[in-house]
Amino acid sequence: MSNGSDAGPPGAPTVQSVDRALQILELIADRGESGVTEIGAALGVHKSTAFRLVASLEARGLVEQAADRGKYRLGLGLLRLASATTARLDLVQEVRPFARVLAADTGETVNISVLNDAGALYLDQLVAPGTLVAHNFAGQWFPLHATSNGKVLLSGLTPEQARAEVGEPLRAYTPATVTDVDVLLEQVATVREVGHAVVADELEVGLTAVAAPVRDAHGDVVASLSVSGPTFRFDAAKVTSAVERLTDAAEQASRRLGHR
Repeated sequence: MSNGSDAGPPGAPTVQSVDRALQILELIADRGESGVTEIGAALGVHKSTAFRLVASLEARGLVEQAADRGKYRLGLGLLRLASATTARLDLVQEVRPFARVLAADTGETVNISVLNDAGALYLDQLVAPGTLVAHNFAGQWFPLHATSNGKVLLSGLTPEQARAEVGEPLRAYTPATVTDVDVLLEQVATVREVGHAVVADELEVGLTAVAAPVRDAHGDVVASLSVSGPTFRFDAAKVTSAVERLTDAAEQASRRLGHR
């Protein structure tokens, strides 16, 4: 894990039309098929409104009309979305054994994260035996610019892509947080060159983390593996040792994914 915080990215008030579209998908999933009139009644909206929502979902392939029955069922477009989730679950399954050994070897917390919605999404967290942690951050997003995982994930992008991904302005979480995009991009370039990132007290004072990239068969950075713990435990010797063990684990995980 590169850090711990309730800083979570992508959050926004519910958008009524989006919420209704999701209700339609859930309704059809429960019933197998459903007509526009039934959908409108279930949502408490006029039939014309229900039709427009269904038409939008149909245009995306998320629902499709059952032949000659005027009813809708879930579309094959959902398989594409589901396969993306399956791919991430598969990635976790492949990387987890190396992360587990890494946690035991370092005595610290290890996280697996991926780039998602302009943030680092933590997919899994492994804790060293006997270690107590206050939070499990699996399933949460963290800012790219203030975390070791985030900087590693950005290193897999071009400078232009990285700049667009982080956006501006950059929020300061602590006095150590890098808020200048140009400085951040210089750090990311260094990460790309040396193959790992070290971040101390940038998201949370008292927390240090090191991270390294996990690559697929094409050499693309598909995930980041990190080791984190209290800053007082991460002196120079500890950082050096953690980086050595981390990069070895990340390389093994990458080979597991087909990288040579």
